[in-house]
Amino acid sequence: MNPKNKLLRCAIFLIPLLIFNGCSEDKKQQDTTKKIVPLKVQTITVQKKPIPLWTRYTGRTKASNKQEVISRVSGILEKRYIKDGEYVKSGQKLFKIQQDEYIALLQVKTAKLQEDEASLKLADINVARYTPLAEEGLAPRATLESYQAESAKLKALIEGDKADIKKAKLNLSYTIIKAPISGKVSARRVDVGNMVDAKSSQVLTTIVKTDPIYAYFSPSQIDVMMFDKLSTEKKPYSFVEIETPFGVNRYDGFVDFSDNVVDPLTSTITMRATINNQKNELLPGSFVHVNIFITDKKEFIMIPPHVILNDQLGKYVYIVDKDNKAKRVDIKTGYRTKYYASVTEGLKDQDKVIVSSLIKIKPKQEVKYIDVTQKEGIDTILKENKLIPSRVK
Repeated sequence: MNPKNKLLRCAIFLIPLLIFNGCSEDKKQQDTTKKIVPLKVQTITVQKKPIPLWTRYTGRTKASNKQEVISRVSGILEKRYIKDGEYVKSGQKLFKIQQDEYIALLQVKTAKLQEDEASLKLADINVARYTPLAEEGLAPRATLESYQAESAKLKALIEGDKADIKKAKLNLSYTIIKAPISGKVSARRVDVGNMVDAKSSQVLTTIVKTDPIYAYFSPSQIDVMMFDKLSTEKKPYSFVEIETPFGVNRYDGFVDFSDNVVDPLTSTITMRATINNQKNELLPGSFVHVNIFITDKKEFIMIPPHVILNDQLGKYVYIVDKDNKAKRVDIKTGYRTKYYASVTEGLKDQDKVIVSSLIKIKPKQEVKYIDVTQKEGIDTILKENKLIPSRVK
């Protein structure tokens, strides 16, 4: 074969091979370039400082007042002024007992008073007429004394008549049954037309007062001792949360009662929070989460709970070190709620804790961080969740 042809054929064979090798080298360089691109992350800068400390318990709501409405007089239930489940105000009309009998009784007592007053007037006239005659000996003293006794007797009867009239008026007023407190009425227990017997203490309806409403909860004896030691308020701030299909509703209040005995079965102490419930949205018997403010005088390093990772070695977080690389830091936590967790070991002031891309991070990986402390730091969490009591705002 001609040497020139051989050389040409070799050149044709080598050109694609060189092109292929060149492409492979370019691809490797591109892959290497991609691997060294810093991972973009967000960080918060931690700081040890006083943080409002809250604790959280489960509890049940209870009406702040409950009144069973009964009739103080007997009779036929003539009228009902309210609907079942209606909210009423103190003094509002609820029911009416038939009044005819009580009106007639009042008229009888009034007539008796008038009769006795007329008799007294006559007796006083006789006493006035016979007094000078008896003194001059022109009439028997016994007659005068009889009229004087009759006058005294009638005066006593009149006092009794007035008491009977007062009682009759009172019973007549009891025929209109009014709400003893403001609140929500239950379903009626007696229908119009039925006989109501006052002696049987028959309940007509029940009224519960739900503004304010109580929330009872049972912290451990140790927790109560902590409250007593650390609490900076006589009536600690409190709020309850209840989950609804539309989110979590919050209602503010304060703790105003702690029982004086420890439950021997559970080693807990019953406590109570009084909660504002102006819209009467919270009902007695509701399951709620009770949050209690303890103090804002203790210093902590706090971080959001979601940045804490776990493995077989324990809890840890990632921070950005001085070389802008992700660094694993093993930590120990202390106090913790759904809003924040205190770090007792592992972190120090001004550490930059990574709060995003946690699944992608690897130790010693180069990162490019953006500080979001103003948006996602503990101070922001406290403000957004209204965890700063008004006294320290």
